[in-house]
Amino acid sequence: MKNKSKKKFRKTDFISAVWKTMKDQEKKNPALGILHERLDGNFRLLGLTGGIASGKSTVSDFFKKLRIPVIDADQMARESVKPNTKTYREILKTFGKEIVQKDRSLDRERLGEIVFSNPSKKEKLEKLTHPEIFKKILRKIREIKKQGYPLIVVDAALLFESGLHQQMDKTILIRTRPEIQRQRLMTRDGLSADQAGKRIQAQMPDSEREKLANYIIDNSGSPEETYRQLLEVITQII
Repeated sequence: MKNKSKKKFRKTDFISAVWKTMKDQEKKNPALGILHERLDGNFRLLGLTGGIASGKSTVSDFFKKLRIPVIDADQMARESVKPNTKTYREILKTFGKEIVQKDRSLDRERLGEIVFSNPSKKEKLEKLTHPEIFKKILRKIREIKKQGYPLIVVDAALLFESGLHQQMDKTILIRTRPEIQRQRLMTRDGLSADQAGKRIQAQMPDSEREKLANYIIDNSGSPEETYRQLLEVITQII
């Protein structure tokens, strides 16, 4: 009896197998899809983060004025928890109907009060929302990538906490002096000093963020000074 000849393993078979493996990985961990796009594309991904009321939004606006595309993770989060979405239903099941407003949207302020005062509930919320947020960020990266931009910014408050920084080329941390941060938060959200302090303490300290960031911009001074620092960083990245 003649032995059956072995099927020759072609280069195209190898590429197909690798591609399938990557897609399977993305299904389990959407953040890996972001990494795959970065490694495959002719562009750089820059993660932008900062504590609450640090002035991160100001820097994000600067990027937009420079015609550098910015993906807002908070916007992705809002879209992920719209009524009738899977994530929305899972959040209601976990936290109860008291976090729902009359228009059926989530009461983000009420939900924030719950999770900022309870680390375990905060962790539960992040496990429910992060995968869908990562998927939406990945879709936006793919859309922008087709337009040929050399730099794409991902604006994410929980860049380090979520592990999303691992998918970036570089990261920028926006920080400000603690007393300025507290006062900005009180003014912006109408919080008491105690409430503002609890929200700040519930987040990763800047001292920990600084260990992970590639660049640090101090936003304690004037907008002009912050803008100058940003331009210096961009010059080093591009």
